Amino acid sequence: MPADLAVIGLGHLGLPLAQAAVAAGISTVGYKTGPESGSLTPAELRRMLSGGFRTTANPAELGRVRTAVICAPTPRGADGSLDLNQVETAARTLAAQLRPHTTVIMESAVHPGTTEDFLRPLLESGSGLRAGRDFHLAYSPSRVDPGNRDVTPAGTPKVIGGLTPACTESAAAFYGRLTDKVVRARGPREAETVQVLETNFRHVNIALVNEMAVLCNDLGVDLWDVIRCAETKPFGFQAFRPGPGVGGHGIPQDLAGHSGRPLRMVELAQQVNSHMPQYVIQRAATLLNEHGKSARAARVLLLGVTYKADVADQQGAPAHEIAVRLMELGASVSYHDPHVPAWSVLGRPVPRADSLYEAAADADLTILLQQHRTYDLQGLSVKAQLLLDTRGATPTGAAHRL
Repeated sequence: MPADLAVIGLGHLGLPLAQAAVAAGISTVGYKTGPESGSLTPAELRRMLSGGFRTTANPAELGRVRTAVICAPTPRGADGSLDLNQVETAARTLAAQLRPHTTVIMESAVHPGTTEDFLRPLLESGSGLRAGRDFHLAYSPSRVDPGNRDVTPAGTPKVIGGLTPACTESAAAFYGRLTDKVVRARGPREAETVQVLETNFRHVNIALVNEMAVLCNDLGVDLWDVIRCAETKPFGFQAFRPGPGVGGHGIPQDLAGHSGRPLRMVELAQQVNSHMPQYVIQRAATLLNEHGKSARAARVLLLGVTYKADVADQQGAPAHEIAVRLMELGASVSYHDPHVPAWSVLGRPVPRADSLYEAAADADLTILLQQHRTYDLQGLSVKAQLLLDTRGATPTGAAHRL
């Protein structure tokens, strides 16, 4: 039986959308665009399958749905630009099967103008149909927060920008089945720019608090106490917290190569955030030296190597660079992460600690990179010889904080 919805791209964007659609009672089929990995648990995937979700490798099924949502990943290319290869593959595959009156929506992270200038010509040339007349075309920025149990798809407003007012309303009718609130943008470019603003907002504010972390350490000020106090302000402030780097799939965009007008604040934020792994190494080396040890031949245990707490996704996680730099210093690196059964760095497997407490007691230095819920941080602070907490998650005085 034909599905109502096709989700094209089953990675960090597509799987959560498919999950929400299945939960809303929408018959959904998933189509892969390449080697993708999502952050759903096996139990969540089993519930989706029991709800009727299925995957297909048959492009013909894309021509039997009412709505097709392109969720192909757009990683950073070698030159720093967004790689649209999987979006192009998805578009060409869909175009060959596209039927009149279908609603096509893109959620992939793209530069403003991509829906109209890149996706639309591919769909029209491959199908012989015209967007806005024969089929509906719209963009909606994805708002996925992996591991956040307090935010649901129904409680997360969806922004929609259609090529025409009718396109917007068709997309709104679809998303209205998933969320309690639909926000209509003036068009696809405005909706695409919403995604740029939201992503850059996160990176710029993390960069600010990362700089504050370095400054406060130099001044002997407890940044975590500063943040605790500052976030009591009921207006004009939103609390962000520092960390060893910024991972995830949301890539900051300065648009320099796309519009000719760079966002200087974003460019600076990228520089600040990309320096944080090196700062962690500096702090680690200093701690070891203060306790009469050298980074060379030191046993260092890394806790949490994913980019976000309580997810298995390692996209852009700073743990990789930190491990590389430690190895370059001559340290012996091991790791523990309940979500990552095996981990390799520079093509070599990194030893995984089986007994967390024993490994922390044996290591010269333990570095908390991600505060997974399963970690007993009070117990770890007692067992570890030295504990560097890059997340401010341990009790005050129980560890050395970033």
